[in-house]
Amino acid sequence: MNLTLGIFGLILLITLGITYWAAKRTSTTADFYAADSRLTAAQNGFALAGDWCSAAAFLGFTGLTALYGMDGAFYALGPLVAFCTVLFLIAEPMRNTGKYTLGDIIRSRMQTRTSLLAAIAGTVVVNFAYLMPQMAGAGVLVRLLTGISYDWAVIFVGVSMIVYVAFGGMLATTWVQIVKAVLMLSAGAIILIMILSMIHFNPLTLFADAEQKYGAKFLLPGNYLKNPFDQISLGLGYTLGLAGLPHVMTRFYTVPDARTARRSVVWVMFLAGAFFAGTTLFGLAAANLVGQDVIRAADKGGNLTLPLLAQYLGGGKGSLGGDLMLGFVAAVAVATILAVVSALTLSTSGAIAHDFYVNWVKGGRVEGRQEVWLARATAVVIGVLAIALGILAQGVNVAVLVILAICVAASANFPVLILSLFWRRFNTGGVVGGMAVGLLSSVVLAMIGPAMRGADALWPLVNPTVVSLPLGFLGAVLGTLMWGRDVKNEQRFDAFLLQVHTGVASK
Repeated sequence: MNLTLGIFGLILLITLGITYWAAKRTSTTADFYAADSRLTAAQNGFALAGDWCSAAAFLGFTGLTALYGMDGAFYALGPLVAFCTVLFLIAEPMRNTGKYTLGDIIRSRMQTRTSLLAAIAGTVVVNFAYLMPQMAGAGVLVRLLTGISYDWAVIFVGVSMIVYVAFGGMLATTWVQIVKAVLMLSAGAIILIMILSMIHFNPLTLFADAEQKYGAKFLLPGNYLKNPFDQISLGLGYTLGLAGLPHVMTRFYTVPDARTARRSVVWVMFLAGAFFAGTTLFGLAAANLVGQDVIRAADKGGNLTLPLLAQYLGGGKGSLGGDLMLGFVAAVAVATILAVVSALTLSTSGAIAHDFYVNWVKGGRVEGRQEVWLARATAVVIGVLAIALGILAQGVNVAVLVILAICVAASANFPVLILSLFWRRFNTGGVVGGMAVGLLSSVVLAMIGPAMRGADALWPLVNPTVVSLPLGFLGAVLGTLMWGRDVKNEQRFDAFLLQVHTGVASK
């Protein structure tokens, strides 16, 4: 226990040192929200990997593979396709048209208070839906590391998150994410080498052993996603939902130009893709070596699978090597979560402080120093709410909760964002209609589905994207047509489109 606490404490001290360093360099709104747009493609790529490789990737995907076989692998490999959507459709327009938030794009296109308010609602709902599983995963791990109760573990993570964001802003969040990404990839590489060395570097042995132990069905789809429409929903949610996640998309404002934004995506596809591919092997190895009964006994959602595997590879419970590996992996996982929740908190703070208060309430007439102070105060409030959500989410597999958050992003934010960028007729009515229908359909269907209600579900699909995504687009189209022609908005579209593709603002 002392060893694991020491590793955890060292990583925590490093991240707090980064926060102190960043706080002295964060004074303007550009510093706080976008690190003054000075990051290189490699730096932003590593930060994006730290952003996207969340508790779901580090803990949930491995757990799902160990408990449900190939369905867990489907969850893990989807992000590779998702980043193609970001690379070809979103990265460059985001950098060319926005400033700090997703709301900036909607406001730039529509120039109405109503559309901005709808964009704020989409950002806040998606971010809180994503915050819940991160806090849940953090609570499980800190409890494992320290022995304190789950509730106090969540509170500890929430307080740490508040410190990172309120004092260090985007610069601290970015470098915490970079450090976390390096640690995460290093931990994954060490575990992978240890696994492969046990099976003479033949990965097929893992599949053969799993088939022998759990039967051929374990290696076929349908163990978790029993409904074929759930598999379609998962693919749709991944492919289009990532492009609607505010905390990931706002990272493109931290680089100086669109070319650097595109190169950032290439970096993260290689970094995160390599790790996600490894989680399938981690899950199979855990199922073979640790055993499903032990995994479920430690956490019914399977969130402790990777730390338990690391402990086994190090020599087992009670051995020096086992404790060392357990402490290292668990501490890296906590750092992973702290980085992601910091980004989510910063993104939500931007939506409330920058979009709502500065632009919606004050019409942009707020001094920069006052806005930074407000954003920091907002981060404190968001942290408190995140703690409450994390306590409520105890016991649910974090990967499932993350995919539900991505479903909301795909159903509400993505239709509005893509139509704002590329449809001339799209107007304020479409923004409101798309957000309202997408949010309501995805949230309601998720709440009455198996992920939240289990056997008492009123709706058969774990992931409702296959229904809520078309409804979001339908709401956006019908809202546009019902609102009527907005001639001034359509006349501005050519200038807006020029900026989307070139970054040159028409005068």
